[in-house]
Amino acid sequence: MKSKILIVDDEKAIRESVSLILSEEGYETEIASTGKEALKHLNEQDFEVLITDLKMPEMDGIELIKKSLKICPGTSVIIITAHASVESAIEALRIGAFDYILKPFDFDDLILKVQRLLNHKELALENQALRKEVEEKYNFSNIIGQSPEMQGVFHLIKKVSSTKGNVLITGKSGTGKELVARAIHFNSPRKNKRFVAINCGAIVGTLMESEFFGHKKGSFTGAINDKDGYFKIANQGTLFLDEVGDIPLPLQVKLLRAIEEVEIYPVGASNPIKVDVRIIAATNRDLAKEVEKDNFRDDLYYRLNVVEIRLPSLTDRKEDIPLLVQHFIQKYNRELNRHIKNPDNITMRILRNHDWKGGIRELENVIERALILCEGDIITPGDLPPNMVNAEIEDEMPIRLKDAVAYFEREHIKRILQKTAINKEEAANILGISLSSLYRKMDDLNIKIL
Repeated sequence: MKSKILIVDDEKAIRESVSLILSEEGYETEIASTGKEALKHLNEQDFEVLITDLKMPEMDGIELIKKSLKICPGTSVIIITAHASVESAIEALRIGAFDYILKPFDFDDLILKVQRLLNHKELALENQALRKEVEEKYNFSNIIGQSPEMQGVFHLIKKVSSTKGNVLITGKSGTGKELVARAIHFNSPRKNKRFVAINCGAIVGTLMESEFFGHKKGSFTGAINDKDGYFKIANQGTLFLDEVGDIPLPLQVKLLRAIEEVEIYPVGASNPIKVDVRIIAATNRDLAKEVEKDNFRDDLYYRLNVVEIRLPSLTDRKEDIPLLVQHFIQKYNRELNRHIKNPDNITMRILRNHDWKGGIRELENVIERALILCEGDIITPGDLPPNMVNAEIEDEMPIRLKDAVAYFEREHIKRILQKTAINKEEAANILGISLSSLYRKMDDLNIKIL
């Protein structure tokens, strides 16, 4: 789609030559000889760019810009001015114009400025769309759970998001600690600033101070340039310290000082740098016990643990499993271009009864695998990892051979019927038996499917 540009100048030769040049560059142009005529165009059509002279009779460029910003704030302005009117150009920039060009101007320069403006607008729109996508992704509604345990977590997240207080998120691996940290940030007054996530367990101990606080050139072997640390990068935003329990004791002292003094000392620097950072820490350890063992400083623990959000394991909130399963099915339907509806009853029972040692991350992997392997539109036990199915069968399989065979036959027929959307004739063909045999087996095995 062509970008539309409105050109306003009381000199016919200028407005028509600018219009011609921009039209040849592929833009759609309109011209106006006065500010009033320009406002009429702006009220009737949408323009991406307004190019206007400053000195015009009746309504000058400054007044036109002010009115255009009210009528169509999405239209960006480039002003044309003479050398003698540079002060007016600066005033125009102050009130919202994007750029200016001096008379007599070079057409190549004008084209370059228009291109730069449109590129800037496109980038701004992309950033806005990306920010909206990120905010939607980390909205409270995207943290799945209706269990009482998760409702308590939602209540705490909403309360702490609007504050500046440090937060400690605890829970086993795979419970969604980073998701909660991002939800707090993107629903806080700091949402337009950076969210910087650090896995403290993944940083080599000798480099940790430099990574946190930065360093000056020449402060140690290999420091060939100045480097900003995570604290400075996250200034005015949020710093997420994942696996905070892995920070060595010597650095804990410096981290505590940075939090208390609201300033940092880069390695090799003699002067501090002021920083404004909100700390959200997370751990799968029991930090209170680590304090008792002298593995973690008690004063740092209390600084980080202003509010604790304890995330329940998936085993402790099994009523949320069907919701999470549906969420991941929808996610991977989009990513894999599949159209899977849901698991059958047996599969859902297996999912609910499984001991999810890997937490939500393990469940997500299982559902992604199931969607890749699923041949119909319903996930069945055969689409799950064999160890999950075998464990369930071992728990439920009758001891006597005759009963075990009947159990397997009943579950297999039910699975095929569900795969064929209860089309009994098709199911009989898949099973390799006659339709009358299928009806007889359904009756003998007490299979009731509506």
